[in-house]
Amino acid sequence: MRLTLGPLQYFWPRDRILAFYAGAARWPLDVIYLGETVCSKRRELRTGDWLQLAAEIADQGREVVLSSLALLEAESELATLERLADNGRFRVEANDMSAVQLLRQRGLPFVGGPTLNVYNHVALQLLCEDGLERLVLGVEQGRAVIDEFRATGIKLPELELIAWGRLPLAFSARCFTARALDLAKDDCGFRCIDYPDGLPLETREGEPLLTVNGVQVQSSGLCDLGPEIAELDAAGVDLLRIYPQAEGMAETVSRFREAVDSKTARPRVGSTNGYWYGAPGVGGINPPR
Repeated sequence: MRLTLGPLQYFWPRDRILAFYAGAARWPLDVIYLGETVCSKRRELRTGDWLQLAAEIADQGREVVLSSLALLEAESELATLERLADNGRFRVEANDMSAVQLLRQRGLPFVGGPTLNVYNHVALQLLCEDGLERLVLGVEQGRAVIDEFRATGIKLPELELIAWGRLPLAFSARCFTARALDLAKDDCGFRCIDYPDGLPLETREGEPLLTVNGVQVQSSGLCDLGPEIAELDAAGVDLLRIYPQAEGMAETVSRFREAVDSKTARPRVGSTNGYWYGAPGVGGINPPR
C-alpha cells in the first residue's frame, strides 16, 4: 500500500501552508494532493501558487495530484477548474461531477474524490469509461463496498481509503463558521483562519458532536485505521489517505509508514473507525483478532 497526503481542508496563513508542504515533501509519502477543496474565498494561495508548489514537490520525486472544489457555485470557480484541468502535467482529483465532465471532454485521466458519491459498480464502471483511474472511497464506505465491487468481477481502478484525520462529512452553500460567529457569508472576514483545525461543535450537554470548517462539516473525532493495516491490505486497498492536521503530522505519517512497511498494526491514536466495519462512524471498534 502507498501513503497519500490528502488536500488541506483548513484555511491557514500563506507562510504556514508553504512551511507545511516544505516539510511534507520530505516525509515518507508516495502521493501529495494539493489545492482548495472547501471554499473558493480562501486565497492565501492562488491557483498559480498551487501549480508552482506542485512542480516543486514533484521535482523532489513525489506524485502530485491537484484537487478541485467539492461544491462549485460560480462561473469564476468553473474558470479555476478549467485552469486546473489544463495544467498539462498533473492529474486532477475531481470532487464534483462538473470536474468529471470537464476532464472527460478533454480526454484526461483523473482521480475520483470522496465526494463523488459512487455507491455501486455501475456508476463506478461508467466513471472508469470516462477516465477515472483511482477512486477515493466516500467517508462512510468501508470493507463491505470493496467486497461488493470485487464480487461483480469488473476491472477496478486503484482504491484509496481515508485512514487518518477528520472526515469531510458534508458541504453547504451556507458558511457554518460565519453563522456560528454571527457574520454574513459574504462578509465573513475569513474568520475560519482563526481555527487551524476547525471550530468544535458540541451538543447542549457539552459532548463533542461535529467540527465546523467554513462551508464544510467534519467529524469531531479523528478517524484512525492504523490498527486495521493488515485487514486493509488484505481487502485490496491500494492507497491510504492521511488528512493534514495542525500538529503532529510528521509523527502521524511516520507511524503509518512503519505500519504499512511492516504490515503490523500500531496502537490507535484517533478515536473513530466505525465506518470501516459498517457501523456508526463515530464509534471506535476493536479489530477482530
